[in-house]
Amino acid sequence: MNQDLNYYYLIHQEIASLLLYQSIFEDEIGQAFLKLLNSIYTRNPDTINFNCLTAYSHWFKTLASQSISWQDYLVKRILVDDNPFSQQVQSHSLSNISKSLIEATEHDLSILNTLYNLPLEAISQWVKEAAKVPFSPFIVQFDNINNTFLHQQELWENCLEELANYYRQNGTGIFAQYKALKWQDNQLIGIANPDPIKLTEIVGYEAQKATLIKNTEILLSGYTALHVLLYGSRGSGKSSLVKGLLNQYYAQGLRLVEVNKSQLYNLPLIVDKLRNVPQKFIVFVDDLSFEEDDDSFKALKVVLEGSVTARAKNVIVYATSNRRHLIREFFDDRPRPSDADEIHNWDTVQEKLSFSDRFGLTLTFEAANQETYLNIVHHLSTAAKLNLSQDELEFKAKQWATKHNGRSGRSARQFIDFLQGELGLKY
Repeated sequence: MNQDLNYYYLIHQEIASLLLYQSIFEDEIGQAFLKLLNSIYTRNPDTINFNCLTAYSHWFKTLASQSISWQDYLVKRILVDDNPFSQQVQSHSLSNISKSLIEATEHDLSILNTLYNLPLEAISQWVKEAAKVPFSPFIVQFDNINNTFLHQQELWENCLEELANYYRQNGTGIFAQYKALKWQDNQLIGIANPDPIKLTEIVGYEAQKATLIKNTEILLSGYTALHVLLYGSRGSGKSSLVKGLLNQYYAQGLRLVEVNKSQLYNLPLIVDKLRNVPQKFIVFVDDLSFEEDDDSFKALKVVLEGSVTARAKNVIVYATSNRRHLIREFFDDRPRPSDADEIHNWDTVQEKLSFSDRFGLTLTFEAANQETYLNIVHHLSTAAKLNLSQDELEFKAKQWATKHNGRSGRSARQFIDFLQGELGLKY
């Protein structure tokens, strides 16, 4: 057995000895790499090892499918890994972390550093010898895209402070990989392509925007922020404003969790999952309203008003609605002298009507008048760099509002998108 394969056995043993960072190999690329190592280990000295060749091809394909280098892959996985070290350093300094945990981290980083510096030519040679073929398989090589401190550091075990700072700034696990998430199938799922809208794109409701920004900054500063109901006409930009906050403050630790109305009964569970995470969270509920005897009403009420469990200071609810009174009420709900079914029927009615008051802030978005509508159109037109005179732009915008969805921020956005495409085809 030559020196290269001896080195392979050492690498295989070191990967098996990882103490904290084993999970970086749990995705498709990592599993393909481990399968490749196992296929090299189980080679047959007398026949061609087709399993080894197939495993190498699969590993190459997984890297190619993400257009990622082996080095970038390792660094990316380390920077999002959720383990005892990455969890603890988000809220504790290195001096307050146990010595054994520090040493275990240094041990793992040294091994992963060796893998990072592993010549891909060596892997190709291992496969050639293990498979008993006369050629060296094509070398898997993609350019590194990132240039983080790990790429620049020669010995990773010497950069614990930088790594700890990174975890404090960006979080770990799913909260490091995604800035927007949703609750689905009783778990948090990352949203790969969240709406990229920016706060600067939203005009016409400056006072409401300023209040919501201030409340969000209070949350990010660690003080007690208020739950907010954004109420008003459709298309006024309520949802866009919440999404714009995420894009503005993501780098400061803000995350957004979207919860569908049908999943609101899970809200206390969701909050419990988030309360001990260092990041700050907006639980976003769009188009909120309730039907009679809706269990979701009770779950949201617990989160808004609190229970025996202390409130999570890092979680607030931002909900949008087109209804000022969130629970549908019918004339038949109102008590009549002949009604004897419920002694305190008026108390029930008042609880329904006042539910929106349980939000600490209610921001009202009135329907856009013509001036507001045209201001939004001009703002979006300038951002899109449309080459139209003011008179022509306003004439077309008024026509669009009349023929389509009326005057609103949404209608203005649709008009500009259509006009931009129309002018692009024309010229």
